[in-house]
Amino acid sequence: MERQAIEITGLRKTYAGAGRATPKEALKGVDLSIPAGSIFGLLGPNGAGKSTLINILAGLVRKTAGKVTIWGFDQDVNPRQSRAAIGVMPQELNMDPFFSPRAALEVQAGLYGVPKAERWTEEILALVGLTDQAEAYARNLSGGMKRRLLLAKALVHRPQILVLDEPTAGVDIELRTMLWANVRRLNAEGMTIILTTHYLEEAEAMCDEIAIITHGELIVRDTTAALLGRMDRKALVIEPEGAVPDTLTLPAGVTMERRAGGRLAFHYRRCDTTAEAVLDALRAGGVAIRDVATEQPRLEDVFVALTSGR
Repeated sequence: MERQAIEITGLRKTYAGAGRATPKEALKGVDLSIPAGSIFGLLGPNGAGKSTLINILAGLVRKTAGKVTIWGFDQDVNPRQSRAAIGVMPQELNMDPFFSPRAALEVQAGLYGVPKAERWTEEILALVGLTDQAEAYARNLSGGMKRRLLLAKALVHRPQILVLDEPTAGVDIELRTMLWANVRRLNAEGMTIILTTHYLEEAEAMCDEIAIITHGELIVRDTTAALLGRMDRKALVIEPEGAVPDTLTLPAGVTMERRAGGRLAFHYRRCDTTAEAVLDALRAGGVAIRDVATEQPRLEDVFVALTSGR
């Protein structure tokens, strides 16, 4: 049976802070399991409940109800072991400005009770590209370097599970490339990765499975390939040879879009027609075709379709 890195059952969180007219239910009975060794995407619009869920996993927020098991440890029964199994790279830049990266990692390792003989500070600094800045004050680091330090701090206790909360928000291409290379390396070594991101192309490229949360509810969880397969629409894009008639007789349900450079995109549902039927209609209309390509649905299309109107 496949081992689960995280198992969540009936997870609820209600905020009833001072001055709030009515309690806010941030999570509404979420059930979710995340396989060990996977790169798992946790997606949803702003305010969906993703950060609340992550903070509960990290032990920073107390749940209202439900059960959370991290690497086999019940969070209520074994809080220290469950917390030690997970590392979180937060979205916010929270660090002591007067610590150097090396000192920050040593302090973080001490907080987790990692013996000096078992610390791997120098290796982490090299992994995230901070060796040359190891003795600089954190306040003097660039925004990208600070994000590297956040990743480094999440790794000091060698967690089995790494959570990346919007890790590439506002960073440059070099840092993004470095981060994903490191993520793939850590995952290849057996670490489970949980990723939240607003860049859906990243989730599409990186994640084995994806769960989508909105308004505190889990609305879908599936493999990335299966989610993309839910969208039945395709586009056939042609580059015509010569002029195209103003009107074409197309199969039922097919729409035409004129694009830059004279290209034409024909949108259709696979359950209604085929690419060959579209091409036959074009030939019958006297359209000579220089080049042809197809476009598959993207994760962004799936996301919008699943979350709109909820």
